[in-house]
Amino acid sequence: MDPISDKLFKVIEAELPYREESGGYTKYGDWYGTHVDDSYSFKTAAWCDMFLAWAADQAGVAEYAGRFAYTPAHANWFRQQGAWSTTPEPGAFVFYNWSGPKSVGGISHVGIVEKVAGTKIHTIEGNADGVYLKRKVRDTGTVVGYGLPRLVKVDGATYEQTLAAAATPAATPPPAVAATPAASAPAPEPTAASAAPASPGSALSPMSLGAGRGRRCRLLC
Repeated sequence: MDPISDKLFKVIEAELPYREESGGYTKYGDWYGTHVDDSYSFKTAAWCDMFLAWAADQAGVAEYAGRFAYTPAHANWFRQQGAWSTTPEPGAFVFYNWSGPKSVGGISHVGIVEKVAGTKIHTIEGNADGVYLKRKVRDTGTVVGYGLPRLVKVDGATYEQTLAAAATPAATPPPAVAATPAASAPAPEPTAASAAPASPGSALSPMSLGAGRGRRCRLLC
């Protein structure tokens, strides 16, 4: 089972069994009217799709599952996302038209597929039998299609792709190589003329002595 389905079923199974309260009130409709759309009194409205919206929000996957109260709009959203199928699989949102035609506009109920067994699908559905959150076993004759949250892309990536990218460690840059300091040039040796002692009796004027000292300073300092 894909990661979105794992998260959804942990939330959904923890809600079993649930029955709507008197007057048709459900906490899922109440939540929807508070957090998604406050234009209508959803707390007493049919709640099959709002239950899935609530579960997806609790599981942290609402961007991939959608948040709808109107089932035809939800089915069309999956189609627009390129996440629509006619083949059942665990984790798929299953959309029904009780009158039979495979028309999205005629969809009137939704649940989530728990498993597929031959020609039967095992589901969990809110507002099942009018008032319950419960497991059902259905034939596929009234199924219009299946929405697949695992195929929905957010920012160009499916949920699994996003998880894989987050788990991939960033490349470590190679360690910096310390620069080798340049070798200092050795001080030049004094020239023979400046280093050789004066010959006995040679006459060195004060000017020539000063020039020699200047050369030695320039060479050795």
